[in-house]
Amino acid sequence: MSSRRSASARLAATGALTLAFGLALSGCSGGLAGSGDDGGSEDGPIKIGMLAPFSGQEAAFGDYMKFGAQLAIDEVNGDGGIDGRDLELVTEDDGCDPTAAVAAANKLVTAGVKGSVGGYCSGATLPTIPVFTDAQVPMVIPAANSNQLVGQGAFMINGTGAQQAEAAVEYIQSVGAARVAVIDDNTDYSVDLADSVEEQAEGFEIAKRESVNPDEKDFSANVNSVLGADPDFIVWSGYYQAGGLLVNQLRGAGYDGPILVGDGSVDAQLAAIAGDESIKNVVGTFTKTPDMLEGGDAWIADYEEVSGGAAPGPYSIQTYEAVKTMAEAFTEAGGTEFEAVTTALDELEGFPLLTGDLTFADDGSREGGGFVIVEPTGDGGAFVLKDDLQG
Repeated sequence: MSSRRSASARLAATGALTLAFGLALSGCSGGLAGSGDDGGSEDGPIKIGMLAPFSGQEAAFGDYMKFGAQLAIDEVNGDGGIDGRDLELVTEDDGCDPTAAVAAANKLVTAGVKGSVGGYCSGATLPTIPVFTDAQVPMVIPAANSNQLVGQGAFMINGTGAQQAEAAVEYIQSVGAARVAVIDDNTDYSVDLADSVEEQAEGFEIAKRESVNPDEKDFSANVNSVLGADPDFIVWSGYYQAGGLLVNQLRGAGYDGPILVGDGSVDAQLAAIAGDESIKNVVGTFTKTPDMLEGGDAWIADYEEVSGGAAPGPYSIQTYEAVKTMAEAFTEAGGTEFEAVTTALDELEGFPLLTGDLTFADDGSREGGGFVIVEPTGDGGAFVLKDDLQG
């Protein structure tokens, strides 16, 4: 096993972020019920916080993540908790907005959380790292995966943008594409993934790099610009709301070639927005979902019991695994002390999770990444496994 950085080294890694964002914990007052409770009494529950979008365009992912986290907490508590203490989930809405996310992170700190298991949008997650680390709250991020998050002191369940791009490039090579257009939506996550695809391109040409404004509805100028480069493969690195419209308009303009979307667009809503005909010949990069896993049906049934019958969605299982990982670190650390928990996370090696054994690299990223190629079905547009990229 490679050498691990100490928790103090991880703490130092966030110093630049702290200065860059100019964050101060005194800047936001807590707004939760029970605010001011330090969550650390020896006989009370251990609070873990989760930032996720419960409002705005990405709001569906908030519930996907919340129910995944709650299922894991119920299982941990059913097995006796952490040294006899239950876990308790505290959620806050970050709206995928950096300013709102900082305020929400401060609320969780004030509420006394001892670990953070949230983070969906990378741009909103990045400025919360100094907030949590300054308060000595370890972070296990389930979904956000921009390369900018790597090496900042947090631990990532999802593969990084670079790892996702590697899977995309491998698939592009496998289908023999020669001229590839890469389109982003100007968000941190999307630009990061698009940059990574462009940097790793080998065996094919990047014929066009295009950026769209995701708040617009008419992408005809972008579509004409992209198709003017005569691509035989298109990569969309943005989120599904704009992605669905873009796919529909590309098809309407006559492009019927393959389109690969990043994990921010791997959602049944992509098909709902694009239309059943437009979604044909579309694939995505994603980490494994419950339906791809051995025993996945049982996990889905357990999730639906917690969610009131709602099916799991993207990042439900990753958030479930973030909680399981944090609970394991608390157990190994013998409590919630920051440096002990961070060291325990650092030293996890081959920790068994549903999506595969987990080991963190020195920079906090997940070794291996775990990305596969998925495709939408004709049954509501849900994505299923197409290619595991294993040869």
